[in-house]
Amino acid sequence: SEDQGMIDAVNCGALSLEKLEAMTCVCSVGLDMIVIPGDIPVTTIAGIIADEAAIGMINNKTTAVRLIPAIGKKVGDMVEFGGLLGYAPVMAVNSFSSKKFVLRGGRIPAPIHSLRN
Repeated sequence: SEDQGMIDAVNCGALSLEKLEAMTCVCSVGLDMIVIPGDIPVTTIAGIIADEAAIGMINNKTTAVRLIPAIGKKVGDMVEFGGLLGYAPVMAVNSFSSKKFVLRGGRIPAPIHSLRN
């Protein structure tokens, strides 16, 4: 919501949530002020947070996630935050479920550090 160029890229379909996650690997600290539809399952939100945590762990850096589920909004709608916060488009979220992964309850195999090579 703070970068008009990114808002324009989302609106024309050039920038997706998955691309923003990938960008975290090389240039940013995470997903910030990302508006998603309000009816997204909590397990999908947890999966997005887990993705960002994994990126931070494997790259040895701090990452963060600030998602804004917009109740009653659908992909492509705009959400006005007011004041300095501006506005942001509601972004599409991957439709595949991460429920099985999230319900593992944190029991995930240890990281493979050789992937850094």
